[in-house]
Amino acid sequence: MCRIAGIAFKNKYFGALDAMTDSLIAGGPDDRGVWRDNLVALGHRRLAIIDLSPLGHQPMESASSRYIIAFNGEIYNFRELRIALELKGCHFKSHSDTEIVLASIEAWGFNAALQKLNGMFAIVLWDRQEEKLYLARDRFGEKPLYYGVVNGALIFASELKALCLYPDFKKNINLHAVQLLLRYAYIQAPLSIYENIFKLEAGHYLCVDSSLKIKPQSYWSAIDTVLKAKAEGLPLTFEDAVDELESRLLKIVNSRCISDAPLGAFLSGGVDSSTIVALMQKTLSHPVKTFSIGFEHQDYDEAPFAKAIAAHIGTDHHELYVTDQDALSVIQKLPYIYDEPFADSSQIPTYLVSQFARKHVTVSLSGDGGDELFGGYQRYFRYHHLEKLYALPLWLRKGLSFLLAEAPTTIMGNKRALQIKKLVWMLQHSGKANSLYDTLISQNYHADQYLNHVNPAFMHFEQYSSLSPVEEMMLWDTISYLPNDILAKVDRASMAMSLEVRVPFLDHTLFEFLWTQPLAFRVQKNQGKILLKELLYRYVPKNLLDRPKAGFGIPIHAWLRGPLKEWAADLITESTQQTFFNTKQLQQAFNDHLNARANHGHLLWNFLMFQSWVNYN
Repeated sequence: MCRIAGIAFKNKYFGALDAMTDSLIAGGPDDRGVWRDNLVALGHRRLAIIDLSPLGHQPMESASSRYIIAFNGEIYNFRELRIALELKGCHFKSHSDTEIVLASIEAWGFNAALQKLNGMFAIVLWDRQEEKLYLARDRFGEKPLYYGVVNGALIFASELKALCLYPDFKKNINLHAVQLLLRYAYIQAPLSIYENIFKLEAGHYLCVDSSLKIKPQSYWSAIDTVLKAKAEGLPLTFEDAVDELESRLLKIVNSRCISDAPLGAFLSGGVDSSTIVALMQKTLSHPVKTFSIGFEHQDYDEAPFAKAIAAHIGTDHHELYVTDQDALSVIQKLPYIYDEPFADSSQIPTYLVSQFARKHVTVSLSGDGGDELFGGYQRYFRYHHLEKLYALPLWLRKGLSFLLAEAPTTIMGNKRALQIKKLVWMLQHSGKANSLYDTLISQNYHADQYLNHVNPAFMHFEQYSSLSPVEEMMLWDTISYLPNDILAKVDRASMAMSLEVRVPFLDHTLFEFLWTQPLAFRVQKNQGKILLKELLYRYVPKNLLDRPKAGFGIPIHAWLRGPLKEWAADLITESTQQTFFNTKQLQQAFNDHLNARANHGHLLWNFLMFQSWVNYN
């Protein structure tokens, strides 16, 4: 696991590469490398995981000297690829997966090699012979890669902080990105917070020469994979599907446990992380080191469940209870950690558990991706109720929405109040799946009213006739919410602590298998993850697992009325410097929240994450 940066096709400021590379030290504290010729400058920071020796140093040159690579990530099938390459006559100097990636590209070509790689990665490859630069990102978007053309130079890096050090870089804010942030709490790829700087999308690559024509190409598509699996898949019986899932996951987890550095796992006590830990424990010959954090607020504390499951599985469990002050202290670090405005409040506990785990291990497995692959979000199994709601005449729905809008939501819990707001919004709009989905994932569907003179901003989701509405939602989550929110959150928080996090559920062969099976194996009636739970019950008793799903969150609503009140007030006052904000509306929302006339915690947090990032930068 590493961080990368570079400049191409204009060597005027190649000297800036040193500072760009050094800015990424948290993600690669073990080694530093730079490589330059007259057209390209590549920088690399290394977090040594596989082959800890100097033979894994990067940027790395291929055996023929044609290619130079800067690689960030892990290739889990590198041993199988090595055997295949050795049969073709390849010889290797190291045991690193980076050397395998280079040899694969030489043997099969860039695109064909990408198809063979099973892992998480961001790749930058310079082809000396063709004088072309390749950038690529893994299928699900686990590893980040930003790029842009600035005054005739192509600049690229794992994090925006490196790009900002390029002398000609202009910090012009992308207003559309701000709109997306206020509405969804994250900025959807390919946009970034800066104009003319982009995120390479998951499953895509670029091939760029001195003409600087930028046209991302897809080498793997979740959409195409799902449609093909649905059309050609051969469903198993439910029991056979559980057996097949167990067999596949054991192999996947085993491949994710290959490490020359200390290894452990996050354990929240939920279905996803418990499954990964149970299979790790079956795979390994020693107790797995597991990590969980607890909170003072019972509504957010899953530590007791994690402890009970760890005891049953037999892990070497580590538990840390954090105070509100511990969590609040992280807020000042967020603009540096996340590098562009990001407002999923679970970023705070994710950072804290990464910080805790790093004291013991360098690599940690996680259960992320389970909700998207196995159908864990409530929006999936609530849709059936919404279908009945939309069978009502529009005039009746609007009448119901008026009554609900007048309900005193402040006496309800924060989650219930937010649900009522969303229901009001949905009652007034069409019942199309993509419209409903957009509302369900929006934290603030009226966010545009807090901005001046802007066009409405929302994401566009294609619909597919061969998929049910619930299947469409699961697919949309995989291609949008998962890479832009969940994976970005985990990557930035963990790499800030020099911790590599591996996500076993995001194996593309597992994804393909699951979509060949009936939706009812994953979601039906009022429950999800049916197939995954049935597998976990083979390892953990039901009584330790059957409880309402709890998010990995923090009490933002209460904090903004308490310990964060002055901090928030100051940032709202400072927002008057941003001409595109309707500061009068923001101030009113803040006052209503403070006086418990409304619950605007999510809206305010999204805005505050933006303004604190502006102040930091």
